[in-house]
This record gives sequence, structure tokens and C-alpha cells, in this order.
Amino acid sequence: MLKVSGLNAWYDRSHVVQDISFEVKQGEIVTLMGRNGAGKTTTLRTMMGLVDKRGGSMVFDGTECLMRPANSRFHLGLAYVPEDRRIVPGLTVRENLQLGLIASSRRERMDDMVDRIAETFPRLKERLDQEGTSMSGGEQQMLAIARAMMAEPKMILLDEPSEGIMPILVDEMFELFHRMKQQGTTILLVEQNVERALSISDRAYILDQGEIVHAGTAQALLEDQEIQEKYCAV
Repeated sequence: MLKVSGLNAWYDRSHVVQDISFEVKQGEIVTLMGRNGAGKTTTLRTMMGLVDKRGGSMVFDGTECLMRPANSRFHLGLAYVPEDRRIVPGLTVRENLQLGLIASSRRERMDDMVDRIAETFPRLKERLDQEGTSMSGGEQQMLAIARAMMAEPKMILLDEPSEGIMPILVDEMFELFHRMKQQGTTILLVEQNVERALSISDRAYILDQGEIVHAGTAQALLEDQEIQEKYCAV
């Protein structure tokens, strides 16, 4: 579904992502791992078209799209949930969900899609008329994921979804990712909770200083404490 080749990205003169290559197959969960500052978030932002200075190749579902704008990638079926969630203040949970279809051809199905997504996210179903930003951090994270799922993307990019969230909601979230995979959604996950991420992933790549330094099956990396301590320990 996704093949990234020789990807480079810069912020001004800072060369953050340096000639990385990786792939994600349809129906997989693949995790990008590494310490803070390794280039993981920049990789996702570049893939979504949110970094201006970039180079290389990114073929998504058969289409080269590295130089396409973000909205074009959205219409191809790529969704992105940023680390800061970006729940819109003053809007209810329902209205925030509706934003997920505002640029989609499925807008006429908006009410049906809200109902369907609410069934997948029981916590949100109970709070559809509550202001989104009044919920807990974990509930807002679920709302951000649900909003991205409204357009039924082929693949979703998730940036640090468990950061700052209470353990019980982290458990719910990772169970949700597993269900999403079973339902056919492909996931590229950036996550600091190494053990939890690897437990649901098929494969993983480790970034260090903007370069991929290790790749393998999730199970192999889960069992390799030396690699984890070398590249992922805080």
C-alpha cells in the first residue's frame, strides 16, 4: 500500500529526515520507533504533505504523491492524527466528527457515518453533544482518531496516540487499533510505548538522528532488549 524511497525532509537548513526507505503492506500495523528528536513526527508530517522542503519518492496505493498537496493525499485515502489532536474548541463531539467529512465526497452520509463511528467508540457515543475540548486527554485522542476514521481512509498515520493518557484508556486505545486492523485499516504508528506498540504490530522500523538504523518483525524487536535500550530508551 505504501512505499517510501529515499525520503528527505528539511526545516529551513536542518536536514531532519535523511534518505529513509520503508514500506507498509495493506492490512499491516507498522510502528516507527526511536527516541524524541529521531525524526518520526517529521516523517509522518512529510508523508501527509505538511513539510514544504522534501525529496524522494512516496507511492501510496499505486500513486506517486510526495509532491501532491495534503488535501490530494486525503482524497487518495490517507488520514493523519497529529500528536496535538487539534480538537476544535467550541464544537461538540458530533461537530468535530463532522469535520472529518467536510472535504469528502461522502458528506451526504454524514449523519450515518457519525452514528457508525460512535458505535466503534462507546465513550464518544455517550458524549456526542458535549464540547470536545471539555473531555479528558484520552477521550480527546479517541475523538481525533474517530474524526480521521470518518472518511473511511485506506491508511491512517497515528502520532504518539498514548502520550499523557491514563493507562485504562491506553488499553482501550490499543484494543481499538487491533479492531481497526481486523476491519481492514492499515496503520503506520509512531509510539513511545514500545512494548504496547510492538504487541499489536506486524513490523517495525527504528529511526535515529533521521536515519533508519534497524528494521524487523515486531516480535523479533520485542524480544531484542539490547536494540530497544540502544535506540529507544529514554
